[in-house]
Amino acid sequence: DVIAGFLYAILILVVFHPAVDLIDNFNLTYKYAPLIIIRTAFEMTAVEKVEEQLTSLHIAKRSTLSEEPAYLLDIDVSKPAQSEGSRFVAVSCSNKSIRIYNRETLNFLREYRSHPGVLSGVRFAHACDSVVFSACSDGTVKCWDIRLASQKAVQVFSGYPANVFISFDINCSDLIVCAGTEKVEKDTLLVFWDARGVTNSVSTTKEPLGVYSESHNDDITKVCFHPIKPNLVISGSTDGLVNVFDIGKDNEDDALISTCNSDSSVSFIGWSGKDYKQVYCLTHDEGFCWWDIAQLDTEEPITLLHVLDVRDTVCIENDSLHYLVGGLYHEKADKLFLIGGMSTGNLHLISCDTDGLSLVGTLCGGHSATVRSFCWNLTDESLLTGGEDAQLLLWKPGAVERSLAKKASMKIASSVQKRVRVHNSSLKSRKK
Repeated sequence: DVIAGFLYAILILVVFHPAVDLIDNFNLTYKYAPLIIIRTAFEMTAVEKVEEQLTSLHIAKRSTLSEEPAYLLDIDVSKPAQSEGSRFVAVSCSNKSIRIYNRETLNFLREYRSHPGVLSGVRFAHACDSVVFSACSDGTVKCWDIRLASQKAVQVFSGYPANVFISFDINCSDLIVCAGTEKVEKDTLLVFWDARGVTNSVSTTKEPLGVYSESHNDDITKVCFHPIKPNLVISGSTDGLVNVFDIGKDNEDDALISTCNSDSSVSFIGWSGKDYKQVYCLTHDEGFCWWDIAQLDTEEPITLLHVLDVRDTVCIENDSLHYLVGGLYHEKADKLFLIGGMSTGNLHLISCDTDGLSLVGTLCGGHSATVRSFCWNLTDESLLTGGEDAQLLLWKPGAVERSLAKKASMKIASSVQKRVRVHNSSLKSRKK
């Protein structure tokens, strides 16, 4: 890129040399002209490069359809072990199973089916790419070692008797697991465990370290630890609140750093911004809220953007936006993006700025039904997506799919309709 830009600048100088006198008219000397023109050659910013990569995403691989098709509800990729790339993909499905795939080929490797309840996500450990966690509505979080042939979890984190877990995460140091519960009677809990020793081959059960019980008053739909600070965690709830905690503090009152109100039921939360000092959320009625936690101790407002209904604000020519799936923060470009889509399977990539949202591009020809889950991989700028058509797709910049045979739509009758989000695909009146 550097050499190409330099050659381009020299070409401009040679071709437009007679016009250099015009530069002198603006009180600029000839010796500075090359610098000005070279800068023009490098006009594409990091954000523009990322957006160009996103719009160039094409299907590289499709997973083979399972004998028992199911909604693909959540996706995670293993973290690179030392110099290696990510090797595995874990997918939680609506038939209460976890499926493991090869990261590059999407070849099916193994499946765990010993879940008595509904799954609420999968997460790989950060330090060991063969260890994966799952949370279940039976009040447990389980840890699996995919190197072992056994269907038995290597560790079980057990909650309290009435707990129904619908969200969870593990912190960046792999030391703490946290799960959020449904509201049972008057109780809504964030439950914490010590996650050390999860790679032991002998199955053990761990009791909670403790709970937070006062900060939410309805179902805790999402839990998300900070990417680089192990003590920071955010939680989102159907009560509309997004809470930021420092779990290094002695009690819940001291741990609660901030409470942000989305005014609607929270469906997705995440961290963004330089050093991840911002948090954002999506809501079940397709709203978007974005806050700057770094402004808490200043007079500046912490709200960066609040959009009541993204479907009414993002203009998509010859297409529509039916729902939001989630968000992704791109570190290199320091840019937040949202992913939404249509009930027919098209995906829309949306850029977030403090002055509003705008469409970056649309991914077509992949899914044939609503997309429920995705996972962004910064290492190779690839995207994994899963949906109600039971397909797991790997998208890469400039990829060419070898088999162009598109899978037919497979709207599957799911037994977990009450627990998974059902998107409203009816179009609302759009603002002009």
